[in-house]
Amino acid sequence: MHSPRRRLAEGGQAMAGKARLLEPGVRLILAPNPSPMTHRGTNSYLIGDPSGPQVVIDPGPDDPGHMEAILAAAPGGITHILVTHAHVDHTALVPALKAATGAEVLGFGPAGAGRSARMQALAAAGLAGGGEGVDAGHAPDRRLGDGDWIEGPGWRMQALHTPGHFAGHLAFRLGDRLFSGDLAMGWASTLISPPDGDLAAFMASIERLRGLDLARLYPGHGDPVDAPAERLDWLHAHRTARSAALLAALGPEPRGIPELTRTLYADTPPALIPAAERNVFAHLIDLVDRNQAAATPDLSPDAGFTRR
Repeated sequence: MHSPRRRLAEGGQAMAGKARLLEPGVRLILAPNPSPMTHRGTNSYLIGDPSGPQVVIDPGPDDPGHMEAILAAAPGGITHILVTHAHVDHTALVPALKAATGAEVLGFGPAGAGRSARMQALAAAGLAGGGEGVDAGHAPDRRLGDGDWIEGPGWRMQALHTPGHFAGHLAFRLGDRLFSGDLAMGWASTLISPPDGDLAAFMASIERLRGLDLARLYPGHGDPVDAPAERLDWLHAHRTARSAALLAALGPEPRGIPELTRTLYADTPPALIPAAERNVFAHLIDLVDRNQAAATPDLSPDAGFTRR
């Protein structure tokens, strides 16, 4: 049996611990953290000429071997660490990589930055995120706002605030390429787990990306997406259909999230039911905010939901 670091990824596309050239100036190092939530593992991207200073997007989990692989692939040094969002599978290695390289860490802000008033209220009432693990201690050296530019030798990227999967989620545009983090991926429809995940924000972010002329997505997990328009259309349609199905499942008698999840996710493996329940809650929040559903006694994961 091979160790995880020698495991060849599905389809022979990537091997954990080895830098893979995706196109000139863009390389991928797959982190050895496969799981139902991370697919084959977290994608850590290196930007720039391999012989010169590098930019790292999403260092990934705190794994010494993964850090060794990143440093070995960047003999010219690392000047910037860009963070799409503060989930631990993307940020846990940030402190060690920063200490080893002196690189500046750039991101949207601390873990709770960017939440809507609705999500702030739910967090204040005690709702905690679930599924992928929030890095509560994460804080960038420099905060990036929507539309901000970052540049260095041979590269120039624009930060786009793309909340939905996470309130402070950033995507990074490099020409007609987009490092899309966990907002838009080819292998999954993305977990939306309140209070960090927000369905209304997700739909707005997907709609925004649909208006861009993109040739390829480089997601936080899984393979590059070479038909971005089709994938973004599918993601938008998928969530629209899920909301419609959930609304159809509601009636005059209150139904709880576990029951609704069993109805909508009948074929989901038991290990993924907690994540499915978070997705259902995200859709219910949106339906309540659009006055299409009501929560009794108040909006929470334990509420009963009816159709208005």
